[in-house]
Amino acid sequence: MTTTVNLDTDAIAQAGLADPEHHGVYNNAARGSVDVAAKDTTLQHESASLSDADSHPDKPTEEELRTLRRVSGKIKWAMWTIAFVELCERFSYYGSSVLYTNFVNRPLPAGSTTGAPLTTDGLPGALGMGPSAAQGISLFNQFFAYLMPLFGAWIADARMGRFWTIHLAIGISTIAHAILVASSAPGVIVRPDASFAAFIIGLITLCVGTGFFKANVSPLLAEQNEDTAMRVMTLKSGERVIVDPAITNTRVFLYFYFCINLGSLAGQISMVFVEQHDGFWLAFLIPTIMFLISPFVLWSQKKNYKLSPPTGSLLSKFFKLFFYVRKRSSGFKMNWAAGKPSGIAIADRPAWMTYDDAWVDEVRRGLMACKVFLFLPIFFLAYNQMTGNLTIQAGTMQRHGVPNDIIQNLNPISIVIMIPLIDHLLYPGLRKLGIAFTPIKRMTVGFMLAALSMVASAVMQHYIYQMSPCGEYANKSVIIDGEEAPCPPAEINVWAQSLPYILIGLAEIFANVTSYEYAFSKAPANMKSLVMSVNLFMSAISAALGEAFTPLSADPLLVWNYTAITIIAFIGGVAFWFCFRHLDSEEDKWNMLKKSEYIGQNQPGLAKDVEEPAPQPVTEIKEEKI
Repeated sequence: MTTTVNLDTDAIAQAGLADPEHHGVYNNAARGSVDVAAKDTTLQHESASLSDADSHPDKPTEEELRTLRRVSGKIKWAMWTIAFVELCERFSYYGSSVLYTNFVNRPLPAGSTTGAPLTTDGLPGALGMGPSAAQGISLFNQFFAYLMPLFGAWIADARMGRFWTIHLAIGISTIAHAILVASSAPGVIVRPDASFAAFIIGLITLCVGTGFFKANVSPLLAEQNEDTAMRVMTLKSGERVIVDPAITNTRVFLYFYFCINLGSLAGQISMVFVEQHDGFWLAFLIPTIMFLISPFVLWSQKKNYKLSPPTGSLLSKFFKLFFYVRKRSSGFKMNWAAGKPSGIAIADRPAWMTYDDAWVDEVRRGLMACKVFLFLPIFFLAYNQMTGNLTIQAGTMQRHGVPNDIIQNLNPISIVIMIPLIDHLLYPGLRKLGIAFTPIKRMTVGFMLAALSMVASAVMQHYIYQMSPCGEYANKSVIIDGEEAPCPPAEINVWAQSLPYILIGLAEIFANVTSYEYAFSKAPANMKSLVMSVNLFMSAISAALGEAFTPLSADPLLVWNYTAITIIAFIGGVAFWFCFRHLDSEEDKWNMLKKSEYIGQNQPGLAKDVEEPAPQPVTEIKEEKI
């Protein structure tokens, strides 16, 4: 018997995404291995169609699935070009957003008309609104940037397609960068009200462009994987292996995240030095130039891309299906079989029921998979401290000429270093030891590492209060030689912040990359951007929750801020494990789900009856609770 939670695993099978223990050798029918005949029970109430379209000569047998080593397919050049475009966009976005904290928090340095300090140890600034305002702006930026993917996904899936929606996003973001440059121009930055107004308009516009871009770039990348079914091949060494699309996609998302962090790293490091030495206007201008490379790269490879057409009004069709099934279900259980066209005579079908049975299974799977994402706001609550409070914390420590907002680059540096090590050493090593490091385990570890990073931050803040000349008001201004200046820093080297940044970087690899895999693999083929946007929207919810912690983002309460988030992240991780630990047990059984033909202008349920195959011996699936 399976529950709603158990069914979430079938989504990974749709895109061929398997968890790490499937990357190696199957010596027996272990957890997650394909063994559809293991239980002699049949589907009740509804059936999840198994694909018969992948019956090809190279299809592995059940014995081969258990015994042969699995390897990745080739990562196409076209996939690397899309990853490079994401690198450019992340350079653009993070190269700009890394400047927001100092722009809002610190006042314009005396005698400066660009925001750059006139002394080596000075801090750049513009508006002088304080740390609470800076944290609030940072959280608002994240909230709005991750709300917009919902709209970008709808435009792509229903109207324009992913390729053209990405171009729309590039145009919007270019306008946003131009406004941000104007807000920091020497003639404007000296007038705080005018500068703030232009800055907010630019920030919001950039959030729109970012949201439209983020919802579509990773699905566009992953759908370039042409291996849609496992196949047996013989290596030059004579070894027979299984080429598994799951492993290909897992590695694609790992190195996609590698490119994300390489772009953000380059943008953040370079722009904070430009901010420090030349001012904000140039620091906002350079990312614009970098981003404008993107459309040329996309156009040069357009003929090599696999592009999915938009399908029309998907959201309305989804809601019609949902309520149609809801009316024909009892209690809180959903009888999805009631919404399958094969069980309804053509004459009795509603006009909107133009999909096939497989799409109903895909929608059900995607809907249930989204439940996993509901815990992500707790994870991002810890992650969000990095771009606001930890940057401000660095400004109260001994920096020795290093800009305070350069330190957060330890996060992408750790990710860029650790991803190849995890891909080539950690995961294979765990498999050799017989340890199944499944997706839910990975995400749980991510929660725990996020909690540990907040422990390190709280301890660091405690010692800053102990050693700062201003005590528990380390961020206040003091009068030095008749002029207002930041409080002298505590006698702690700023590089002591390395631990929380490295820990949160590792947490991202285990929690965030895995959530990307879930979002892509569990969605119907024509709703991948939408489901990915739901995943990204969890960051927006986290930012909204973070606004409640803004009163704690000021002296002398910062230790309590980090401590509270530590407790929340730890409890959230434990609750996540107990709610979803069942997910990994049957993942591979759903690799053979039949793919829907409902994509683009194809309407498989409109003109024919969809014959459902006879029930197959897979694990019993009962009606799910909503």
